[in-house]
Amino acid sequence: MLLEEQRFLHEDLERLEQGISDRVAEDPRHIRDRLNRDHQIAGFLNRIQEQSKRLLDIYNDTEGLRTKEIQSISTGDPFDEFSKQMAEIKNFHKRYPNEPVENLERAYKRKAPGEGESVTMEVDNMFTGEEAFGRFLDLTTIHEEYLNLQHIKRVSYLQYLSIFDNFGPPHMTLKRADKSTDAYFNYVGRLADYLESFMRRTRPLEDLDKLFTSVDSDFEKAWEENAVPGWGPDAQPVGPTAPKTEGTGEGIWCPDCEKEFKNDNVYKSHLTGKKHVKAAEARKAQGATNGTPNGDTLNDHTNARGSTIQRLKERAIAEREHRIKRLASTMETVRTDTRVNVERKQGMTERERQLELDAMFAESAEAPNRNGDSDSDSDSDEKIYNPLKLPLAWDGKPIPYWLYKLHGLGVEFPCEICGNFVYMGRRAFDKHFNEARHIYGLKCLGITNTTLFREITGIEDALKLWDKITRDKKKEKAGGENIVQMEDADGNVMPEKVYYDLQKQGLL
Repeated sequence: MLLEEQRFLHEDLERLEQGISDRVAEDPRHIRDRLNRDHQIAGFLNRIQEQSKRLLDIYNDTEGLRTKEIQSISTGDPFDEFSKQMAEIKNFHKRYPNEPVENLERAYKRKAPGEGESVTMEVDNMFTGEEAFGRFLDLTTIHEEYLNLQHIKRVSYLQYLSIFDNFGPPHMTLKRADKSTDAYFNYVGRLADYLESFMRRTRPLEDLDKLFTSVDSDFEKAWEENAVPGWGPDAQPVGPTAPKTEGTGEGIWCPDCEKEFKNDNVYKSHLTGKKHVKAAEARKAQGATNGTPNGDTLNDHTNARGSTIQRLKERAIAEREHRIKRLASTMETVRTDTRVNVERKQGMTERERQLELDAMFAESAEAPNRNGDSDSDSDSDEKIYNPLKLPLAWDGKPIPYWLYKLHGLGVEFPCEICGNFVYMGRRAFDKHFNEARHIYGLKCLGITNTTLFREITGIEDALKLWDKITRDKKKEKAGGENIVQMEDADGNVMPEKVYYDLQKQGLL
């Protein structure tokens, strides 16, 4: 029934447009609400594109099914066609009696604040606590990876926020040969992926694919023109014929180590070092290989092939560096805010940070109650916005979310002895072993000594332990009854074993 599907797609498009217009008319104050709205609109726009593509395929009617259906309706007896389609619908619902019906009006309608939003939880899980719903960057793990690179200058996290997109001296002390390592390649790849992911999460309504395409095209053009800073073909020639620098000319130059020494004694002492000896042997072996007449052609071919592979690897690294620079320049405001936030937190005490965290969670859990009447203050006080279903504190308001996570109140601990009662949080679970419900459940199983059954929640485990305890008690009691008592000449009563031991020792 293509005509019904066509009608459904038109209705879906109209509902999506109405849902977008309802959300665009809003002006949320909190950044979380704005991101929630933007991601909803982005999802609606993607669905509009998908539904429009399906609708266009129906109108094109490449297989002729729509034309055939129209002809079957317009020709012949209309009641026969109606009865036929009605019978098909009834047969379908007989085969699938529980088939759900999609309510488009309810699916795209803006929900009231008290009903909660499922997308809000999705937005909450998109960002880390350091990112604060896209307000700041979180480069702590990438900064640690940067510090683990070899031959790198150690900088603080605050300094790193200012120089992470600078890949040349004096901020970047790595040489071009050191940048060709796998560790550096993975580092710039992770940094570029994070910046791209951050932009997609914070700017869902922007055409970011167009921006990324322009970045790639600019890099391709600059690479073909050899205009990428620090990665030109003449910046560092590859091969044994590369010119060697002689330093500043003021000190003593070591051609093997390619290092300059300003002191003659230091230069002479380093000649006996393992590093110098190894470098001298490698240089001598390289010169011998290049000097053989039969190895010239093979050496040139090997150098050309190695230089091509090296050039491709350098191109991949340069592309990531170029992307990082462009993305960092587009997020300069967020970068500045991140530096200010890090400086502010470094000057705060632990108590001030905790108070700020409490205020942030309280603000994020606060209901956006802007549609209510101003004269119904008493009604608004009675309605508590609690979408996360947090426990209530002594004042009747939900406890802070950090306290909820700290005590693990979202973790369930079932107890079979208590009738499969579920305790929320470890503290309530440990406390219930001394409560009347658990003790009564043990007594129903015939268990009288309840102190030995802590941390046991299964009925089968409790019965096995109680059976073992009773068997051990019976065995101990039986062993005490079978002891034979002996009496010496003075009338002292003692066990039979002790009596014979003393008798052997001559004490009796």
